Amino acid sequence: MTHYIYLVRHGEHQDAEHGLSDGPLSARGRRQAGLLADRLSGVPLSAVWHSPLERAAETARAVAARLPSLSPEPSALLFDCVPTGMTSETPATFEPFFGAVTEAEIEAGSAQMEDAVSAFLVRKPGDVHELLITHNFVIGWFVREVLQAPEWRWMTLNQAHCGLTVIAQKQGRPWTLVSHNDLAHLPFELRTGLPEVPPV
Repeated sequence: MTHYIYLVRHGEHQDAEHGLSDGPLSARGRRQAGLLADRLSGVPLSAVWHSPLERAAETARAVAARLPSLSPEPSALLFDCVPTGMTSETPATFEPFFGAVTEAEIEAGSAQMEDAVSAFLVRKPGDVHELLITHNFVIGWFVREVLQAPEWRWMTLNQAHCGLTVIAQKQGRPWTLVSHNDLAHLPFELRTGLPEVPPV
């Protein structure tokens, strides 16, 4: 008996290139979401949860359109957030990032992720398959939690749009990372949302 959680970053949204924080999916994002739905079509999903932000909600609807037995549910625990501030272990190179983040945002993000871990990383009876459509930092925090890595490590775990990360827990065993940022369902031109790598 295994509890599987499928973690997905939302599809690319229209306003990403203009610096806006939310918006509907771009044409590319809709294609990403459709291919993600195809990839998950054989998985016996029991629940789909998503961030209330538009880009995540639209991604969830795209998946549900291919899997009509599912009714996606929004969860405030999956909002985009910053889970921690600078810690004593955080490399100094990350300091500029936190210059634009307020203490209140960090406090809210920390509380949110504590509640999210308590709500979702809980063993359920039987074989369970849950899909969480959320944001880059949130997925990074879940993966960090499963690996029991230092808190600041969420910053080093990046997900592409509609990349698929799977964590699982067999009865009586700890949570494990099954796969991270799997992009096999996306052709090269749809692999967006990762840091740009300069040509060699």
